[in-house]
Amino acid sequence: MKQILAHLFEFKTFTKREAYEILIHIASGKYNNSQIAAFMTAYGMRSIRVEELEGFRDAMYDLCLQLDFPGYQLIDLCGTGGDGKNTFNISTLASFVVAGAGYPVAKHGNYGVSSGCGSSNVMEYLGYRFTNDRDDINRQLDEANICFLHAPLFHPAMKTVAPIRRELGVKTFFNMIGPLVNPTNPRYQSVGVFSLELARLYGYLYQQTNKQYTILHALDGYDEISLTGDFKTVTNNGEHFYTIEQLGFTPQSAQSIHGGETIADAAKIFTMVINGDGTAEQNNVVLANAAIAIQTIHPEKSFGDCYYEAEASLLGKKALGSFNRLVNGA
Repeated sequence: MKQILAHLFEFKTFTKREAYEILIHIASGKYNNSQIAAFMTAYGMRSIRVEELEGFRDAMYDLCLQLDFPGYQLIDLCGTGGDGKNTFNISTLASFVVAGAGYPVAKHGNYGVSSGCGSSNVMEYLGYRFTNDRDDINRQLDEANICFLHAPLFHPAMKTVAPIRRELGVKTFFNMIGPLVNPTNPRYQSVGVFSLELARLYGYLYQQTNKQYTILHALDGYDEISLTGDFKTVTNNGEHFYTIEQLGFTPQSAQSIHGGETIADAAKIFTMVINGDGTAEQNNVVLANAAIAIQTIHPEKSFGDCYYEAEASLLGKKALGSFNRLVNGA
């Protein structure tokens, strides 16, 4: 690790193969916690190259417990986190809306590290029991049209780095890898990222796959459509810029999508929204992200049509039905 750190301190980069081997060694316990913390900190102070991100991604995916559900055309709605905005659990709620609208979802999630409440925090608080059993997950898809994949149960590399990430409490390159390594390798992905630079790196990596994808970045820094300002997408059809007014909304305040200070606060907001009792601003931001996910599956549909599908799912309690079947059947 001394040589690796010296390499980083000299502002040198790694090849795809070198990045792959470094992550394999991290996962296998070859380095101690101080060395891993130093490595992650050094990476937080420089831009990651696409070859390095690709190597880290391949190593994480090769090490993970992979699942295949050939009967389903799955979508994942997942963000990198690390935007420092402390919103409520928008992509998790949007996942249930998409599932309720009839599209099977494999939601990849984890505990919050740089945010107060990650998707795993809120799901656990609300009574969901994590599993990596293939039969259980298949049953969840059959009954609820959605499964929840708690990342540490599928990625052994997480076991080594999770306590270090918690102690550092800031975003690291592991934030960048998470959405890229869903164990089900879904056909469709709607992915939020914390920077425009990362959106373009993701775009390059996704071009090498057979996925249909939408990569989202709000220009005021959110890793999702926040409706607080304009945003960009990178899709199979290139880069696109959207204003909030184009979608039929007026900009809303950051406070209107704040997630609270505790997991209990975030869970209260989650419960209100999934039950149809959210504020107009909370509902709008969930539905906008769900609509983009539906449009990822059906790019021929307009945003408005996809939004109406999402709205029917949320307000018609179909999203709530998917949530209840997932939690009660788990």
